[in-house]
Amino acid sequence: MPVVAVARAGAGAGTSGRGVEMTRVGGRWRVTRPWPAHLRPFVHSYAGYWEAAVSPYRVRLVPTGRAVVVINLREPFAQVRRLGDTSPVSQVTGSLITGLEDGPRVCHHPGGQEAIRLELTPLGAFQLFAVPMSELTNRVVELCDVLGPRAGFLVEQLAATSDWGARFDLLDIALSARFERGPRPAPEVSHAWRLLSRAGGAMPVGRIAAEVGWSQGYLIRRFTEQIGLTPKASARVLRFHRAVRLLTREGANLTDATAACGFYDQAHLNREFRALAGTTPGQMAAARVTEGALAL
Repeated sequence: MPVVAVARAGAGAGTSGRGVEMTRVGGRWRVTRPWPAHLRPFVHSYAGYWEAAVSPYRVRLVPTGRAVVVINLREPFAQVRRLGDTSPVSQVTGSLITGLEDGPRVCHHPGGQEAIRLELTPLGAFQLFAVPMSELTNRVVELCDVLGPRAGFLVEQLAATSDWGARFDLLDIALSARFERGPRPAPEVSHAWRLLSRAGGAMPVGRIAAEVGWSQGYLIRRFTEQIGLTPKASARVLRFHRAVRLLTREGANLTDATAACGFYDQAHLNREFRALAGTTPGQMAAARVTEGALAL
């Protein structure tokens, strides 16, 4: 959907000063403000969304190597489930958390959305959620089931004000307090994640283990606990995510992406896109991918 308008704080209702910016994308507004420097090691992206008119929609979410928090201030998602999952739907009725994923998920929304969406680094999520990330892998969980009843009170506070600057202030305070008292990830796991993510997934597990000074088996156990996916599965997701970024750039081609991301050949690239996104590289390149979401 093309961007059709941009309004900075003070140019429209619902924003105070303090650097809030609204960007209209199709029928929705995306509201952003730079988050504080001390949150940047933990938070990858941070934005509010609202609709001026009710417009139902459906999107497919693909793996990004990040955990997600969605704070619903009006209508929640009607359905959030793994692509192809035919089991009975366990409905998430309010705000939600998703851990790292290794496959696509489809979300249905009835329209009338007003929400705040955060993408967290895996270790930021481990520190914020204070539970083993492996417990959240490929799962969607109610926000209060992980963060407790105080999270519900925060959602009520956020919904009670229509001022986005005030909303972001409240959220920054709550996040800062939670990160401050959360568990610290092992330095070795932090180093392993940096090595793997900087390599775009193209680094053998044995080499990572040698770099951090752990046995391969011990690295896999601790990494999976604090990241949510095994090092091998994380590498697969990171390589896929890098390929998506390359293919959605202007002038990109499959041959260059295949070589740059370390796929054996284009058949290998196609298989990975089918497995991780339920689509082809060409379809992904033609779609507008925003924060891991493809409009359906």
